[in-house]
Amino acid sequence: MFRVAVVGSGPSGVYTAQALIGQSALPDVRVDVLDRLPCPYGLVRYGVAPDHEKIKSLQGNLRTVLEDERVRFLGDVEVGARGLTPARLLELYHAVVYCVGAARDRRLGVPGEELRGSFSATEFVSWYSAHPDAVQDGFGLDRPGAVVIGAGNVAVDVTRLLVRRPDELRPTDIPQGALSALAASGVRDVHMVARRGPGQARFTTKELRELGTLPDTRVLVDRTDLALDPAYDDPSGLPAVNRRNLDVVRSWSAGAALGAPTTRSVRLRFFLRPVEILGDADGRVVGVRFERTEPDGTGGVRGTGRYEEIPAGLVLRAVGYRGVPLSGLPFDPARGTVPHAAGRVLRDGTPSPGEYVAGWIKRGPTGVIGTNRPCAKETAASLLADAAGLTDRDVAPDPLVALRALGHEPVTWTGWLMIERAEAALGGSLGRGPVKIPDWAGLRGAARVASAPAGRPIG
Repeated sequence: MFRVAVVGSGPSGVYTAQALIGQSALPDVRVDVLDRLPCPYGLVRYGVAPDHEKIKSLQGNLRTVLEDERVRFLGDVEVGARGLTPARLLELYHAVVYCVGAARDRRLGVPGEELRGSFSATEFVSWYSAHPDAVQDGFGLDRPGAVVIGAGNVAVDVTRLLVRRPDELRPTDIPQGALSALAASGVRDVHMVARRGPGQARFTTKELRELGTLPDTRVLVDRTDLALDPAYDDPSGLPAVNRRNLDVVRSWSAGAALGAPTTRSVRLRFFLRPVEILGDADGRVVGVRFERTEPDGTGGVRGTGRYEEIPAGLVLRAVGYRGVPLSGLPFDPARGTVPHAAGRVLRDGTPSPGEYVAGWIKRGPTGVIGTNRPCAKETAASLLADAAGLTDRDVAPDPLVALRALGHEPVTWTGWLMIERAEAALGGSLGRGPVKIPDWAGLRGAARVASAPAGRPIG
């Protein structure tokens, strides 16, 4: 039996497992999908906005793979903790594929970034997605203004959630604490700000258009900003998605999306670069100072020396992600990825037998969820091509027994089903559908039963 560990149960990890069990060249493959969290699905559970039910439904596809008899989910297992190093994993498995994503946010690198009320967008997403590591409060929702810095889908998501009506979120699985806080929010005016123009923005057109369909929300665009974009008068040289984005933003600037008087507004601003987050004497955010930028003729922008300030009690930065080094694995700090060749981990430029990567830790934080599928297939193909040279190593007869001997108490698939039942019960008690449990104690308590020997998970 050829045993593989996949570290990470998000799309890249599950697609890797799917590629490994879906081939016929190596029939006796068994895959353990390990995750630091007690719950599977990675960013599909903890990164997709609660009001995006269609995208969240991808969990069903991932579930089919994780329920295959050749695949075993082992949650609440952290690589690097309690002796579970990459070297130790290679003693338990013939091969290990690391699909650990890009967990760190990029920073702005401007004064005031540490003020109260200044957060990464990921911290905000983790909060409304019930990630057990999330900050639970203190987002400054009591003040009317908010600034979101960035021009990608994450920026659009957090902007939309800040102005979305509570009655529209109540049918989702958003945790009750976040729902209550958003219902009581005083935020009424959200500025989404980009340092370049709409022709260079990275959001998808579908996400962008959603902003114009929100009830009781007016979308405002400054025509002065748009006029700076070189593609404003002739967008023919842009990729199709950027042309569509520019068309949407132009229609809004012409007043097509303004509609009737509303209680909330979203203001799209372009060609503004943050230079300082402003605070009061108590160390709380009161606004952001921006420098006006202009195209530099090479696809970038340069500062103009002209400045403006936007008042805000909350600042969310959504300017990208970076991979985080995993102790025991090589890491390229410039790229934020693990060095590899077609998914094979490189140590000092040479493929390391039995070690592989897929997903963002392999290629960087690029693409959409579907991009992980061909990425995972490439890595799985490399692993399968190497399999003959990996089978002669002695590995643990049952890695789950070895993990328990190391002090880990994995949450099995049955434990995850218990979490699902607990979340359904929680939602029922609140008169809602399933509601996510937002804390470690609650998740672990739901996954385990008191009668299990030594606190082991059922299943």
